[in-house]
Amino acid sequence: MEPNHAGKEKCYDPRDSTLKFVDTDDALDFLYEGFKSKRALMSCGHAVTPMSLTNWCRQQLDQGKSRFVCGSCPVEWPYVEVRKMALLTLEEMEHFEKAMAVNASRDHFHTKLCPGCKSSVVRKNEFNLHVRCTVCSANKIEPYEFCWQCLNEWKGPAQRSDHCGNDGCYSPLETLRTCPDIIFEDVKGVVGCPSTRACPTCGALVEHNKKKCKNVVCLRCKVEFCFVCLKRTKDCLKLNFSAYYTLCSSGVAPRQTSIPEWK
Repeated sequence: MEPNHAGKEKCYDPRDSTLKFVDTDDALDFLYEGFKSKRALMSCGHAVTPMSLTNWCRQQLDQGKSRFVCGSCPVEWPYVEVRKMALLTLEEMEHFEKAMAVNASRDHFHTKLCPGCKSSVVRKNEFNLHVRCTVCSANKIEPYEFCWQCLNEWKGPAQRSDHCGNDGCYSPLETLRTCPDIIFEDVKGVVGCPSTRACPTCGALVEHNKKKCKNVVCLRCKVEFCFVCLKRTKDCLKLNFSAYYTLCSSGVAPRQTSIPEWK
């Protein structure tokens, strides 16, 4: 990866009493660029400059990673620390947080954007919908907690795997179970097809707009599949190449009772 030197070089304020300045080598200046900023210690004990830290973390994002690990030891840094120590600009924060979310979504979707500050939050317990945002909590008197499912501020007991106390917070399985049947405008001969499906590739809930052909593209994994039989479009069409607007050869797939896991 090429180093990113767009704009003015970022430097620490030598009067910043929250930083621990040291007179040692920049642990992340792998290209020996000699950034002019004073060097400060990260929580792992290694010295960095804002530019070397920004470049190193950007490289990890470019490699598809969603968490930041020191380049000189195996310690993982929280994003709050990276954001402060790298002196991230608003544009850099926006890029970092979007990249973190996209990369983490490819890793079993354990990350979502906090509804409060829009930073990426990792859910450590997949059986608990109660999540705390460390960024919001650091900037508020009280911790900010939200529901992983409905993305509203948390209400109710802290340990819940089905729903929180907010009205309208339903599990994906409940949505699949109770959604009405769809009535297609252009597809003929289809009866009893649920109006919401879980993508057979990644498990994201998908709805059809009722218009045109029966195939949809999942916004999460970008895989196209048949909304009626739940086969990938190419597999559905192998059985009947002209079946874009008619009932599939295998019929209507029943209501789903489990969420497919993206492997």
